[in-house]
Amino acid sequence: MNWRAGHADADKPATPGGVPRLMAIVNRVIFVGASTGGTEAIKTLLMGFPQNCPPTMIVQHMPESFTASFAARLNGLCLPRVVEAQGGETLATGIVYVAPGHSHMRVQKAGVGYATELLKSAPVNRHRPSVDVLFDSAAEVVGRLAVGVILTGMGKDGAAGLLRMRRAGARTLGQDEASCVVYGMPREAALLGAVEEEAGIDLLAQKVLAVCRS
Repeated sequence: MNWRAGHADADKPATPGGVPRLMAIVNRVIFVGASTGGTEAIKTLLMGFPQNCPPTMIVQHMPESFTASFAARLNGLCLPRVVEAQGGETLATGIVYVAPGHSHMRVQKAGVGYATELLKSAPVNRHRPSVDVLFDSAAEVVGRLAVGVILTGMGKDGAAGLLRMRRAGARTLGQDEASCVVYGMPREAALLGAVEEEAGIDLLAQKVLAVCRS
């Protein structure tokens, strides 16, 4: 099934946990990283996504006691289904996977598609989950079929990983300074040459989806 064609939840074969299985070979995967100010930026981004958007993996710097409720809140506001990743889920169209606050999240190969992987290894850039860990896996596993998005946040987590994604052939976008709460992570990524294009948060969903169609 092409992600651009709409479908109802009733048409999605579900796992026992209620998450649909992969319905077709996934052509694009979206990877998002954010920190300070990211909860609202992610909400704005996802509210611009259709129900059948490409599978999307998100790292938001957040304590583990809040990530499940954050995913649940987004699920109630957005058309795609939003879940806190449990590890081992096959990536499916129309599903957004939020990294739990206790683990790094990576993408891994799973047959003809991809799956989530959780790791409780040491913090990276003082963060677990780390955006760099997610973006590095995207560069390694998904390559030119990946789309990377770096949003508002303090520090530099994700900047080097986004550069590796771009060098692997992925498309990369960043939130612009005017719409960031803290123009830290996107700025560091831009300085490295990791960002192809910057845009305001209200336009980013449209631009990400346009890249996915290209």
